[in-house]
Amino acid sequence: MKKLLVSIIALGVSTAAMAQVATDFTSVDTDVSGDISLTEAQVVWPALTEEAYAAADLDQNGSLSQEEYDAYLAANPAA
Repeated sequence: MKKLLVSIIALGVSTAAMAQVATDFTSVDTDVSGDISLTEAQVVWPALTEEAYAAADLDQNGSLSQEEYDAYLAANPAA
């Protein structure tokens, strides 16, 4: 979790930019795969780096589960 928080801070996404996009899991999971790819996440957060995404991917399986995504949003209340 600490790694996730550091990465979110490093991400530097503005609150205003994040507030302009629908960020619920279902809206971001555009391919309806049940997880969120880096490409899908970058639609919501264009400045998201591979490193920040990897830090949010706590089980390191290459995608964000609902739980990982919720943790990301919880650490980023403006999202």
